[in-house]
Amino acid sequence: MIEDVAEAVAGRLAGEEPEDGDGGSAREVCWRGRGVVFASLDVDDAELVHVWRADPVAAHEVGMWPRSLSAVRERIERDRDEHDRDDFLVLLPDGTPIGHIALTDQDMVDGTAEIMLMLDPDHRGRGYGVDAVDALVDLAFGELPMQRVQAVTHTTNTAALGVLDRAGFVQEGVRRSACLHRGRRYDVAVLALLRDEWQALIRPRSWDVPVTGQ
Repeated sequence: MIEDVAEAVAGRLAGEEPEDGDGGSAREVCWRGRGVVFASLDVDDAELVHVWRADPVAAHEVGMWPRSLSAVRERIERDRDEHDRDDFLVLLPDGTPIGHIALTDQDMVDGTAEIMLMLDPDHRGRGYGVDAVDALVDLAFGELPMQRVQAVTHTTNTAALGVLDRAGFVQEGVRRSACLHRGRRYDVAVLALLRDEWQALIRPRSWDVPVTGQ
């Protein structure tokens, strides 16, 4: 199922005509990172996001429960009109969709925002999460006036904590018993990356990455 939906989205990204003859338009890459690129999340991506949300690992570690396809589509439509968030489809350079990333709760006065990432189960553990987070914080600090980007996750979500650590995020504290999930209370880790910490990172920025594969 995931493979079928991903192939359909990748074909749409490449501008291929769908079999039903309804036509299709190529998706423009709006941001590039090391190993991944971003395209703006579209309502047509709802089926793919719907499949990712139903993954049991995402449901357990992120506390994200499955929703109906119509509800996911409505949520994407609603979020698209919000001025304090930006949602992107994470793609490999060949156009394969592998995740959804967002910069939410953007406060341009205080210079703060929060990051959210959900990856395709088949593409976890390959470094794409770090690539995607690096690209998004480059956008937040390089193109937007952010001073602080925050991330929150269960303290038991070792995969997410590892990604954030490799991306330079610092754990600031723990909100004890802050989340109810499947009848249990979970502690939530609060991590952040500050502008001066981002500036001190020794790695290429998104605008320094060569354009390849597209």
